[in-house]
Amino acid sequence: MKTKTDMDSRILAIAEPIAADLGLRVVRIRVMGGKKSTVQLMAERISDGLMGVDDCANLSRELSSAMEVEDPIHDPYVLEVSSPGLDRPLTSIEDFETYKGFLVRLELDRFVEGRKRFRGIAAGVDGDNIEIDLDGEEDRAEIPFAWLSDAKLLITDELIAAGQAKKTDQAETE
Repeated sequence: MKTKTDMDSRILAIAEPIAADLGLRVVRIRVMGGKKSTVQLMAERISDGLMGVDDCANLSRELSSAMEVEDPIHDPYVLEVSSPGLDRPLTSIEDFETYKGFLVRLELDRFVEGRKRFRGIAAGVDGDNIEIDLDGEEDRAEIPFAWLSDAKLLITDELIAAGQAKKTDQAETE
């Protein structure tokens, strides 16, 4: 789920080793068309999940140089490097373990019980399945990660508090 198109995947192949060398993990890449294409790349530090302005600038600079050489997009484009933010996309199965206990919204690539969209509390991982306590239902649902077309955290007071605590912890260690 880090990518949706072949172009996204080509850019991810260029970006991941560069990000790793900088101590970063690519969360998601999207290439959006228009008069001038926009390459959106979300990343975070491997060590703490945060992403500062300097991290964005360093990754942008290194990736721009590599993309000039590799030339995956032949037309003019704008590169946007950012943090995933509080309402971040959940793009790896590990994200559902990391963000266990927080409210998520899922969209599937198929209908399950007559619907594609689900909302509930992330409850972890079981093998290749994510677990979620769905709103209004007593039983815990297990959904194959491969069925997800989109997943993201939803902003709640708990998520805001956790984000603030993470930033405070990071500031104290620096």
